[in-house]
Amino acid sequence: MIHKIPVLQRTFQLLITGVAVSCMITGCKTGGKTNYPPGIDHVIVIGVDGMSPDGIRKANVPVLKKMVTDGSVKWNVRTALPSSSSTNWASMIMGAGPEQHGVLSNEWEKDNASLPPVVRGEEGIFPTIFSVVHQNRPDAEIGAVYNWDGFGRLFEKKAVNYDHTFSTEDSTTTDFINYIKAKKPVFAFLHLDHVDHAGHHDGHGTPAYLAAIGKADSLIGKVLDGVKAAGIEDNTLIIVTSDHGGKGYGHGGATIEEAEIAMFLYGKGVKKGYEIPEEVYTYDLAATIAFALNMESPYAWIGRPVKSAFEGFSVPANLWKGKKLIASPVISPAPHLYQQAGGLYIDTPATVEIISVANRSTIRYTTNGSEPDSSSKEYKSPFRLDTTTVVKARSYDSEGNESPASAAYFRVLKSGGGNGLNTILYEGTDWKRLPVFENVKPASKWVSHEFNIDQEQVNSMVSKGKDNFGVVFNGFLEIDQPGQYTFYLQSDDGSNLYIDNKEVVNNDGGHGVIEAAGAVQLGKGKHAIRVEYFNGFGGFWLDAYYKGPEIPRQIIPANKLFLKN
Repeated sequence: MIHKIPVLQRTFQLLITGVAVSCMITGCKTGGKTNYPPGIDHVIVIGVDGMSPDGIRKANVPVLKKMVTDGSVKWNVRTALPSSSSTNWASMIMGAGPEQHGVLSNEWEKDNASLPPVVRGEEGIFPTIFSVVHQNRPDAEIGAVYNWDGFGRLFEKKAVNYDHTFSTEDSTTTDFINYIKAKKPVFAFLHLDHVDHAGHHDGHGTPAYLAAIGKADSLIGKVLDGVKAAGIEDNTLIIVTSDHGGKGYGHGGATIEEAEIAMFLYGKGVKKGYEIPEEVYTYDLAATIAFALNMESPYAWIGRPVKSAFEGFSVPANLWKGKKLIASPVISPAPHLYQQAGGLYIDTPATVEIISVANRSTIRYTTNGSEPDSSSKEYKSPFRLDTTTVVKARSYDSEGNESPASAAYFRVLKSGGGNGLNTILYEGTDWKRLPVFENVKPASKWVSHEFNIDQEQVNSMVSKGKDNFGVVFNGFLEIDQPGQYTFYLQSDDGSNLYIDNKEVVNNDGGHGVIEAAGAVQLGKGKHAIRVEYFNGFGGFWLDAYYKGPEIPRQIIPANKLFLKN
């Protein structure tokens, strides 16, 4: 006898079946329970401070390449702002941004925070993944071994069984491996700091910086070997990530170079050869760890687990389908440290080459400083420039996605025209701000072509071991068309710009590379221009830009600067 199921009942059964299948794929709640990836008993996180995606791509990293082939990767994880270490390590382990946890800078301490966390635990800080694991599994082994001792103030001490810091990346890694072998922790975090040191000391993207990333890769390989030796390889998830990238000798700003990092997931339950399509933020790390360990995230967290990286879980159904950004083309001569793409060419034309980074993309470019679009001239081969020009380029792929515009500043100068700036170097005495240079004895004098500082030249002039110095540039700026002009100073540390002895830009004080701007009405003709600069300590940089009527923003060109009126 065949029993017919009423249509409404049959529809309801199909609906329930569909929901069950969907939950198996995406991890939703049915009957009060959330579906989690099975079989992950251990999570190991390796955080490498200051390791940028661009640096990873350029460095010798066989271990990370294997993790990409045999695991999942997200190349453009967005950091919290500012792109500083404390703010982002806190965001990563606290599952939230600085607006929630209150760690706003590297100067943060829980007893003197200007912005208290929206919720705190018994140790007075926003809840971290360490305390979440501890509360869910009080008997679980939890540990942290870190190269930068500042990491230790960001998590709850009572939540961990093992808490140690070491002065070198090698000793830190060795202790961490020994800990894994001895205790087989449910959750453990390794922090390495040497790549960030190389970025600050030698500059991001330099051979020394790339070598430091290569060293990190070898240490990651040793940790993987340690996990295998501990006998937990088959049920361990390993995540490798960073807190920020860098630009020049620093970080903390809101640029792609500083505010994007990569995240690698590898091991138990992870899809192989998978590039994660959904947007990921540094604060999603904690939620992903909790998800892997079958634990619910605290309501206070805003981070979301990166579910699609795990087998059996699909891309979020509500993933935004709009256009995505692709990688920008590189205009050669390429940027280096803080130095912009392009360059100064004296008595010789410039050759411009534009290199595509995005796969299967077309490059469109302009040579007047305007923003390129899909109708701009297509780049096919290198070309020459005989005059000062701002070149901009953008990549387009077959799906209609486009890149941010790249810009390069080509300054072409013919000698013998009286161009230049009178430049004076002063040695400092623990300056924190720009001094009154008229009261300081000059140490050296020369003629510069532009408002920038040749590091090798200055280092050879100042007394050995003295970072504190100042430089003053004096000359005349030729204005061809009257109107309002805006001037910009980018400097590390302080700088001011004066036109006709009136202050237009104030960027004074001790700081990393930041920009300040000011505007002034100028008539046709030559105007006295002066830039004062000082370096407090460490690395130094200076660039001066302007824009005006029919003049796009650009480095103030050498052919418009003169020694005399």
